[in-house]
Amino acid sequence: MVPPTSSATETSSGITLNVNGEKHTLPVDHRTTLLDALRERLDLTGTKKGCDQGQCGACTVLVDGRRTLSCLKLAVAAEGREITTIEGVADGDRLHPVQQAFLDLDGYQCGYCTPGQICSAIAVIEEHAAGWPSAATADVRPDAKPAPLDAAEIRERMSGNLCRCGAYVAIVEAVARAADEVRDGGAQTEEALA
Repeated sequence: MVPPTSSATETSSGITLNVNGEKHTLPVDHRTTLLDALRERLDLTGTKKGCDQGQCGACTVLVDGRRTLSCLKLAVAAEGREITTIEGVADGDRLHPVQQAFLDLDGYQCGYCTPGQICSAIAVIEEHAAGWPSAATADVRPDAKPAPLDAAEIRERMSGNLCRCGAYVAIVEAVARAADEVRDGGAQTEEALA
């Protein structure tokens, strides 16, 4: 039997997290989740702790542009990655199109799930634009045209984010409007919501 080395018994280390374009170096216990590092160590409390089990989506952030449940990701596993929280999606005083659509269409009630919903919606729009199918996509053949980002597609793609207040109708409308804005500068297609 080989005796353990000191590095095998270490339970914490210093890491550097790149969050919203700013680097933060901090010591963390290896068991610290990204969610706890963001909220408790970096004071970025926009990311919410809902179920702490990866079931509700309130803790959704973007890691290298992909949505990630920060309660299930260890902070040490996020080192060297580009992390975007709700605090980093706006461009200065100009809201991201998803944020503006949520505001304009009341895509929130209590607001607790809203940061995770917005981060997910940003990724949904990018995933759809890249041609990624969902479980609601009828034709997933590689040569098929991309499915329209209609209400069924949006509901399926956003299904990992729960809203206890039931603002789902407005959330779907907000995602559709923001997708239109991102795609072609703001023309909303009402038929996408039918």
